[in-house]
Amino acid sequence: MPLTFSERPKIAASSGPDGRGELKIYENLDDLATDFADYVAQLSELSVKERGVFSVALSGGSIISLMRKLCEAPYNRTVDWTKWYVFWADERVVAKNHADSNYKLAKDGILSKVPVLSSHVHSINDNLSAEEAAEGYEFILRQLVKSRTVDVLESRDCPKFDLIILGMGPDGHVASLFPGHPAVDQREDWVTYITDSPKAPPERITFTLPVINSAANVAIVVTGEAKATAVHRAIDAAPEELEAAAIPARMVQPTDGKLVWFLDRSAASKLHCVPFEGDFCA
Repeated sequence: MPLTFSERPKIAASSGPDGRGELKIYENLDDLATDFADYVAQLSELSVKERGVFSVALSGGSIISLMRKLCEAPYNRTVDWTKWYVFWADERVVAKNHADSNYKLAKDGILSKVPVLSSHVHSINDNLSAEEAAEGYEFILRQLVKSRTVDVLESRDCPKFDLIILGMGPDGHVASLFPGHPAVDQREDWVTYITDSPKAPPERITFTLPVINSAANVAIVVTGEAKATAVHRAIDAAPEELEAAAIPARMVQPTDGKLVWFLDRSAASKLHCVPFEGDFCA
């Protein structure tokens, strides 16, 4: 019998300081990917039982390659893919067949290999400007919140996704919310746009922090030594260590949900609260 999500061995598992999520740290990418697949599959099963659907928002980058375990046994047979509704926490405003498209990355890596219904996959209109694409994406989201396909967090009048999956850049950005960018401070819109991304391509749409923090579950998946400093700054750096611009990943703190960090040893190597030997941080 395969190990469950809670049973699979990890280097460390603990709660981050000041409520900044649960930390799960793995020796290698294969263990991380398998445990992450268990995590997503279990949330999918729970959401389908409770609400009849599973609303999940993806990001791009290495997350998609780590999620490919879901296309393998047993998940390809046990997950109820027809109940999935798929969105993107951020997207590059490029053609859907462009190499930079998060939609293309997810379609090629996952969605074309499992029976998710095409009518349940909600990507941006790539024929519009960034501003128009953001407005159109928010309109679609509002319609699906009205029908409760996507749940709502009443206290904030925001969509409550069953799961939002994020990566993190070496600068601490999540989705397309970059340190020091005005989009980080956007509180009115559910979806906003930028035309001056510090990372190419420049035009993007992105969920705002209120939407991310309204999710029932948020997973931040980070691997590699290049991101170790950003992981430390996001999770357990003292305020005096931080630079003037706020680190968006540090601002991910679900209001009425759960945050889980999935890290490999390299990404977690500069955390002060996880010594790897002995006790974990409380």
